[in-house]
Amino acid sequence: MTDIVITEFMDEAAVAALKARYSVHHDPELFGKPDELARLVADIPALIVRNQTQVRGDVLAAAKKLKVVGRLGVGLDNIDMEACSARGIKVFPATGANSLSVVEYVIGTAMTLLRGAYFANAAMLAGEFPKTKLIGREIAGKRMGLVGFGAIARDAARHAKALGMTVAAYDPYVPAGDAWQGIEKLELDALLSTSDVISIHLPLTPETRGLIGEAAFARMKPDAILINAARGGIMDEAALVAALKGGRLGGAALDVFEQEPLKADGAKLFAGTPNLILTPHIAGNTVESNGRVSGLVAERVMAALEGRA
Repeated sequence: MTDIVITEFMDEAAVAALKARYSVHHDPELFGKPDELARLVADIPALIVRNQTQVRGDVLAAAKKLKVVGRLGVGLDNIDMEACSARGIKVFPATGANSLSVVEYVIGTAMTLLRGAYFANAAMLAGEFPKTKLIGREIAGKRMGLVGFGAIARDAARHAKALGMTVAAYDPYVPAGDAWQGIEKLELDALLSTSDVISIHLPLTPETRGLIGEAAFARMKPDAILINAARGGIMDEAALVAALKGGRLGGAALDVFEQEPLKADGAKLFAGTPNLILTPHIAGNTVESNGRVSGLVAERVMAALEGRA
């Protein structure tokens, strides 16, 4: 009998550690096979997923003996937490294990978009030498505005300050205290209107869905940089495209989307949009973070199965 089903990619060393003690079925593409997934989870006590597996509805109903869900990441919007709680199913995200990877993505893409020189391939290959057109901006001295001020945002703040940035944040749920030391606490409108780089660090909830929409873009500086490596749905993608095409925003990087995976029909919206970087929900995934995330989740799942958590 299978003990643990893993529906998406996981570090091989962590999978081997699980297999040394349990019967494991690992298929990195299982999230896209709903009928097979429902069959496989029928009698298992443990399930390990990333963000593409929907642990809700028919899948959760089929998993009648499920005791623990390991989440290879931190977002929980793909898991029906209310239903899991009602059934006593423990859910373990990999909190903190991929923070550095996300922070480096935010800082790296911010620097790329501010500098602007890295979009010159087509012109260079065409024999042009657009040196004067590509004089960009330094990140030092700019203001980083963090929409949300949880653990990853706080790490981003530390890295931004090390690069000479000033940092402000908006988060009505973080009380005054040590977390805010050296960080200016602002209301959302003030943050959007005064920041040079805006990075979103919020979970997707009914309250945050569509938070960054047309009105928010109208408040931003026309040369501001926006980065969303949090969750799709928080930002109105059509409004972003309109702002970029209209010259009302300096650039943007999106790692998350309303539709994931981003298929051809969803991708059409972004065609021809200038100063836009699109990446496949990979900000938190590096060789190093995958090892940390997978190892942490494997240990937490085994601890739960063995009554140690």
